[in-house]
Amino acid sequence: MAQVAGLSEAEFNQHLEQLKKDKIFLGWRPVLDLSREAAAAAAVRAVIEVKITPERGGGFNHFADRISRFDEVESCYLMSGAYDLLLIVNGASLQKVAGFVSEKLSTIEGVLSTSTHFMLRSYKEGGFTVGVPVEETGRLKVVP
Repeated sequence: MAQVAGLSEAEFNQHLEQLKKDKIFLGWRPVLDLSREAAAAAAVRAVIEVKITPERGGGFNHFADRISRFDEVESCYLMSGAYDLLLIVNGASLQKVAGFVSEKLSTIEGVLSTSTHFMLRSYKEGGFTVGVPVEETGRLKVVP
């Protein structure tokens, strides 16, 4: 990466350490094509829409912080529109995700409703096309 950035390895490491110290660089995240892994059959991802009543003095931030602390929650976003928070949740099975929603999430005081959508297949993850043969991942054909 230092070579790509046009820096020496020492300069790159120093710059990276400063970004970590300033909490700008938070970590690395691999993008995996789980359609090629046998273990992926047991992994379940879901998108959960959550409607909440904001707390006085804490608003949405307190809820988001509390919900984000659950191990099952991969991502948590404050949204505009029909619901307040959008969660990306991981579980070992449909039952585990359903258990998280019914036993942990929906029991939090102030949670008005949840709507769970299970992800069935991923076509693009983290900017990368997944589950498509290599020869099909080229540029889109444009016809005048």
